[in-house]
Amino acid sequence: MPDVLSQEAIDALLNNISSGADINEIASKAEEYAKLKVYDFKRPDKFSKDQLRAIQMIHESFARQMTTVLSTLIRSLVNAEIASVEQLAYEEFVNYMVQPTVIGMIEMHPFEGSMLIEINPALVFTIIDRMLGGRGTFSGNIRELTDIEKTVIERVIMRILELLEDSWSTVVDVRFRFESMESNPFFVQICSPSDMVLVVIMKLKVADVEGMVSLCFPYFLIEPIMDRLSSQQWYASTSHKADDEMKIWLNNSVRQIRMPMAMELGHTVLSLSDVYALQAGDVIRLDELKDSDIDVRVGNQIRFKAKPGTMRGHMAVELTQVLTQEMPEIPAEISNNKSESK
Repeated sequence: MPDVLSQEAIDALLNNISSGADINEIASKAEEYAKLKVYDFKRPDKFSKDQLRAIQMIHESFARQMTTVLSTLIRSLVNAEIASVEQLAYEEFVNYMVQPTVIGMIEMHPFEGSMLIEINPALVFTIIDRMLGGRGTFSGNIRELTDIEKTVIERVIMRILELLEDSWSTVVDVRFRFESMESNPFFVQICSPSDMVLVVIMKLKVADVEGMVSLCFPYFLIEPIMDRLSSQQWYASTSHKADDEMKIWLNNSVRQIRMPMAMELGHTVLSLSDVYALQAGDVIRLDELKDSDIDVRVGNQIRFKAKPGTMRGHMAVELTQVLTQEMPEIPAEISNNKSESK
């Protein structure tokens, strides 16, 4: 939210101008006034700097996912980045929004209460135009959405909420559920006007149209997880999550690898002249006995023992033993290099 001069500061500057004060002196006073920040001791800040930093990192990850997913969803170049993370009174946030706008009321399970997502109308009409086959142009005329347009933008909001769930999962397991849509910010009341809220403002660019997307969380909604909101906790959670995701990815990738499998009925040694003399119907005597198990080779390794036979008219084998193979020892030079790197 932009800093503005108070009415007292504006009156003081006007009095200085009317009294004929030096313009440079007036400019320096204006700079001093601009640096001042009003602090209400009756309504102190609820979030520490470290907590705000953790929230910003959560939503930076969310913004990166939005850039990729929305580009695919609306088939247009999309860029999303965090503009600011602030704590202010809910009344100030409502006064900041334009009218009409697009506001989604979102239930945040398992917590009691709702949060808001507000999307600038210019972005909304651009996204709708793209998703309905247009070029993504915005005429500049802001109006109420039709029922079809509400359905289209609701689908986009629900996809955004899936990404928001994934980003918040590094801190807490939460589910966002779309509840309703409103255009007048004064008709939306998720907390009392004086209550503190956390506002995450994102700058979103769709094609050539830029606008803001705001997420508003009441303080009482986030209060139960305040102890988890720290940059160290976020780094630890994301690192653990990345390791788990890598294990799943590796496991799925290994399972999809195709390996040649061969059943070896037996072995024998023939001279080259005997091989040349073989005819259809000839019998080759193998070294193995008729009732002995055969080897099942996977790749270059013998991994199973089996008995040959038939099943439904096809040749088949029945596995009788799984052969375990010890992992080869790591060479000393590789082990030393790994220990030095740690």
